[in-house]
Amino acid sequence: MKLELKDVSKRFDTGAKQVVAVNHLNLTVQQGEFVMMVGPSGCGKSTLLNLIAGLERPDSGTLTLDGKPITGPGPERTVIFQDGALFPWLTVQQNVEFGLKLKGFAKAEREEMARLQLSKVGLEGFEKSSIHELSGGMRQRCAIARAMALEPEVILMDEPFSALDAMTREDLYAELQTLYDDNKTTVIFVTHNTREAVTLGDRVIVMSNRPARIVEQIEVDILRPRHIDDVDVSRLAQQIGSIMKEAASAGEPA
Repeated sequence: MKLELKDVSKRFDTGAKQVVAVNHLNLTVQQGEFVMMVGPSGCGKSTLLNLIAGLERPDSGTLTLDGKPITGPGPERTVIFQDGALFPWLTVQQNVEFGLKLKGFAKAEREEMARLQLSKVGLEGFEKSSIHELSGGMRQRCAIARAMALEPEVILMDEPFSALDAMTREDLYAELQTLYDDNKTTVIFVTHNTREAVTLGDRVIVMSNRPARIVEQIEVDILRPRHIDDVDVSRLAQQIGSIMKEAASAGEPA
């Protein structure tokens, strides 16, 4: 077992009232597992990801990684956000090197490691480009390369492809599956796209409306590589979509 959440709850004080985002949630994630979390908009998926990242603290319950309590951010966990969260004043290569520099890698070593990861995500030749010169898909490739360069134990992805066009997303699905097969890093990926969830994940966790609770967990027994338009992917995505519609009526309104 890589990650374990026991009876985790999180509340936010909005001023007008107290909002329960996550309610007595239990979850285990195995080493090397690719877990997708889907659910209604505003149900608490991103809050749960932030708790695992250590960016938020639970009001009750425990989160452990390899049996050790998660008390804050750590180098063994890295987050890829929807907008990539790249540094616009740095080049593509410098963005990928940033975390390596903080970890104390020598200049030559981190340059070599950054170039390797950039080549894996199709950004070879763009090392000296500015972030504003990149398309949305290229920015997300850069964010993935930056995350993979650090060799984290867990990668947390918060709807990283939602703002991209369909063709770019499909290209990234293929590339991410290849990277995952090569590295087998534990991945927890938040999305509201059921086809995306089935295309990428080993397991799909369906969340209720707020406060977030696990409604159902579905194992994805479809061989990789998968394409979003595969018949088996579409069929399972439709089943999950039906479960999500029922989940949307459970709990408080979003």
